[in-house]
Amino acid sequence: MKTIAVNLDVKKIDKTKLYVGKKGTYLDAVVFLKDEEDEYGNHGFIVQSVSKEERDKGVKGEILGNVKLLGQQPKEPKEQPIEEVDDDQLPF
Repeated sequence: MKTIAVNLDVKKIDKTKLYVGKKGTYLDAVVFLKDEEDEYGNHGFIVQSVSKEERDKGVKGEILGNVKLLGQQPKEPKEQPIEEVDDDQLPF
């Protein structure tokens, strides 16, 4: 199982998109995970959902915050290619 930490800016939530369900008030949102983490250690972001009709009109959901995958192992540095040296350039 993966654990994801979410950091939301609640001021950006379009309150008209909140709806009341049986156990509380809800907001539909979508998490986008990237293949690589960014320079701040984020692995993606969360966007407020929009209806199909809105998407068809080109409306995009507000970015509400970032997500991080917790417990990720640090990536091993990529191996640097070995530079070939001509034997004539060696000092011995």
